[in-house]
Amino acid sequence: MTKQKYKSYTLRNYKTIKQLSVLSDADFNAIQVVGNVLPFKTNNYVIEELINWNDYQNDPIYHLTFPQKEMLKEEHYNQVEKALKDNISDDELSKICNNIRIELNPHPAGQKCLNVPIFNNELMHGVQHKYRETVLFFPSSGQTCHAYCTFCFRWPQFVGEKNMKFASNESRELAKYLQKHHEVTDLLFTGGDPMTISYKVFKKYIDPILKVIDKTNIQTIRIGTKSLSFWPYRYTHAPDSKEMLSLFKMIVDKGINLAFMAHFSHPVELSTDAVKDSIKAILSTGAQIRTQSPIFKHINDNPDIWVEMWRKQVNLNCIPYYMFMARDTGAKDYFEIPIYRAHDIFREAYSRVSGICRTVRGPSMSCTPGKVMVSGIAEINGEKVFALRFIQGRNPDWVATPFFAKYDEQASWMSDLKPAFSDKFFFEEDMEEIFHQKYSDCEEDKFE
Repeated sequence: MTKQKYKSYTLRNYKTIKQLSVLSDADFNAIQVVGNVLPFKTNNYVIEELINWNDYQNDPIYHLTFPQKEMLKEEHYNQVEKALKDNISDDELSKICNNIRIELNPHPAGQKCLNVPIFNNELMHGVQHKYRETVLFFPSSGQTCHAYCTFCFRWPQFVGEKNMKFASNESRELAKYLQKHHEVTDLLFTGGDPMTISYKVFKKYIDPILKVIDKTNIQTIRIGTKSLSFWPYRYTHAPDSKEMLSLFKMIVDKGINLAFMAHFSHPVELSTDAVKDSIKAILSTGAQIRTQSPIFKHINDNPDIWVEMWRKQVNLNCIPYYMFMARDTGAKDYFEIPIYRAHDIFREAYSRVSGICRTVRGPSMSCTPGKVMVSGIAEINGEKVFALRFIQGRNPDWVATPFFAKYDEQASWMSDLKPAFSDKFFFEEDMEEIFHQKYSDCEEDKFE
């Protein structure tokens, strides 16, 4: 059993994993090959308490945290494998891997261009402001995780290339920005995982915000984290766990809604005593925990899994929040399922739980225009269509407006869909205007 002392495994010490598990030579080789392109990191809690090594090749948490050969295209895999066998220099290997990464759409949905605000005539690196009410902050100290999800759409943050990363060393400029933008009600600390940061460092990031909170309109502080899944001992056994929990309580006592946006992808992540104890500890501070996850192959593409997961979350006093579609980046080809299938899974699971679980929304695609939810599949005037609506939009007026796309069983992302009953989706002209007003030379896809 894990002794509450964190031990990480990365590509640097991945050979140690061979001694801890029953990995085949082929799977062991895949870790090294794919792990040179996409980030790989796991830890002793994941290895010892979450993965069933007696059937690891079918284990969802193994697929969630360990690189698989099929996560790269065959030609890319062979290219890296040959480079490793030829023992080429680190610089040459890095060039090969970076060329492959560029083909994997490293910054989808306007993250690096459209989402970055301008303040005092300068880009705010480490800050994103896509939706009117919500600002995202990327503390530089939190640009890692206790373990890396193999599907992660922010994988470029972890591959060691500075030009692929966005982060901020301090939050004083953010505090000034929030004082000027009273339309912002929600501030999200994200990453990476801000809960990899120590109490002292996290407090340095949040103190400038709290000092001016009365001069802003911030009502909710969110913390996007996978820590409850991958290292729940952070809240019960870490040297500074009591101080961190006290900080949470202090935020709540100020009248601010503190919301943990917890990522749980499978019921097994909710099954240990460690995670149950940590959920209780966080909730005892007055914070709330909302839960979300993409839906994807190899891990949770079955309604039974979602039914069990939502029920367990509610029984632990967490609030089911989102089912996402896997974003069009990184290893998407390995994980993606068609939109129609995701909708069928959501609908069946949703119909099998009580109303207390039906706070969840989905399946949702976080694409460039906004969060687009698949509301249903219908037949209108003899044509089969997807019924869609925005949960969030770059233009708030788009939210909750129904629109339709032609039914396509091959479609797995917004960019695959074609408008039904018209030549364009209703938001496309507005999106063009937003695109050109923001950065006319931006090369990112406007609708992906």
